[in-house]
Amino acid sequence: MPGEPAARGAEGGLHPGAWWLWALCLGTAATRTTNPLLLGLLLTVTGYVVASHRTSSPWSRSYAVFLRLGLAVLVLRLAFAVVLGSPIPGTHTLLTLPEVPLPHWAQGIRLGGRVTAEGVLFALYDGLRLAALLVCVGAANALANPARLLKSLPGALYEAGVAVVVALTFAPHLIADARRLRAARRLRGRPDQGLRGLLQVALPVLEGALERSVALAAAMDARGYGRTADVPAPVRRTTAALTLGGLLGVCAGTYGLLTAEGGTYGLPVLLAGAAAALAGLWLGGRRSPRTRYRPDTWGPRALLVAGSGAAVAVAMTLAASADPAALHPGVVPLVAPALPLWPAAAVLLGLLPAFLVPAGSAGPAAHPLDTAKEQPS
Repeated sequence: MPGEPAARGAEGGLHPGAWWLWALCLGTAATRTTNPLLLGLLLTVTGYVVASHRTSSPWSRSYAVFLRLGLAVLVLRLAFAVVLGSPIPGTHTLLTLPEVPLPHWAQGIRLGGRVTAEGVLFALYDGLRLAALLVCVGAANALANPARLLKSLPGALYEAGVAVVVALTFAPHLIADARRLRAARRLRGRPDQGLRGLLQVALPVLEGALERSVALAAAMDARGYGRTADVPAPVRRTTAALTLGGLLGVCAGTYGLLTAEGGTYGLPVLLAGAAAALAGLWLGGRRSPRTRYRPDTWGPRALLVAGSGAAVAVAMTLAASADPAALHPGVVPLVAPALPLWPAAAVLLGLLPAFLVPAGSAGPAAHPLDTAKEQPS
């Protein structure tokens, strides 16, 4: 149709899965270190890329929410270290809180007592690592269009993906309806606060949500949503076994990679589980035949974006094995963390999407059902 190439070019054409792979790889790199300088560099990289590429769409505001969530996690981790103590022994006392005596069955736990600089610093490093992981996930949410990501899911996950995208899409609409109705009531001189105002605003909002749900159900029924093809019983059993076994393998492999004891078996189990899960999803997709309207493709830019994130994750994993002291600075005795040069240079590879991808690649908002229209086979 005329004008489609221009509209497509305005979206940037980058596959939304590339943003997720880039962000998850940066999150993986964050889990391999507690060095606050490297973690701060990772946060700076994600913040710069999000600031240069996010659009005015509703989902792009999620990055600020994840930033606040990461800050809350960091403060909560420090509060636990101060109130409940830390397993790290220390000699530099910052303050001494009144200690609450606990019964004998609560041995190993204390409330109050001596707060050391070593324990607080250890909690700061640990909380900063978790906060960086959350911010990386927030970057993926801010950069990837959820509606475009839906049509890239395998057919076996299409129903679950539609439910998630519909929930993410319609929640902002409910908030917008509530704000619009409250503004209208203020213009008419009617109360918009308190219990009475809340009840009088809630009813129109719920009525609008019900009408929207009915219209959505009619649109889904008209598109043949939920239909499945006939698949032999052996194929269904094989699909279930591969998917379940693959997901268990992914969980076991991820646990192995995140722990020091599972470093030998973590990666092979993770790769085998991922292969089994992908095979199960491919077989499961045969039950849900559908066509895609203007499907997203993996172009050179998408490969470079995903590859830059993977390079950061691989480099940080190798650095954690080659020089663990640089990536995990000690707190006993208290020493200032140093910035290792080649891991820092590897983290800077995560900036490549800021220069390779044109701004606005997330694309405009779209209705979740318009991105993957099901047609009769």
